[in-house]
Amino acid sequence: LSERSSIDDVWKALSDNTKKVVFFTAPSIRATLGEAFDLPVGTNVEGKMVAAIRRLGPHAVFNMDVTADLTIMEEASELINRIKTNKPLPMFTSCCPGWIKFVEQTYPELISNLSTCKSPQQMFGALLKSYWCEKHDISPENLYVVSVIPCTAKKYECEREQMPNDVDAAITTRELARMIKTAGIKFTELP
Repeated sequence: LSERSSIDDVWKALSDNTKKVVFFTAPSIRATLGEAFDLPVGTNVEGKMVAAIRRLGPHAVFNMDVTADLTIMEEASELINRIKTNKPLPMFTSCCPGWIKFVEQTYPELISNLSTCKSPQQMFGALLKSYWCEKHDISPENLYVVSVIPCTAKKYECEREQMPNDVDAAITTRELARMIKTAGIKFTELP
């Protein structure tokens, strides 16, 4: 088994002069990407990772940490509201699309126990296509958003009919490493 690659779509967007392409990375990527370049397991390569992504040509590179925190805050707020209003408990997180699909398919009676919050990936995409586009006078249709994530289930999440097109492509750590290598970037030599 392997992920369905989104690399060609990302390269196509990067070469489209009508698109502004932005990348954002999940927190774990900085601790796993180095393995693809023979660095010791767990090496923090955040600086090299950002330098490599910038060399691929996007307009901007972001870190998803802020929406990981927002998800926690929003889920906590929702839990307090559920307790106060006698809504279904326990409340389960909605941040993992693999978990959501499992509940939907295996325990549909628990769907009302799922948080209504978007995942960190989807929150970040929504912020980029709304607030960030407005701040930089970019039409959301002209922004191509790429998330770099550790889990292939996030690819599925981007394509769910319930999700707006806030994240255009999700690539895994392995896919990012392949793109860096294809571009001829000498990762270990980056500042």
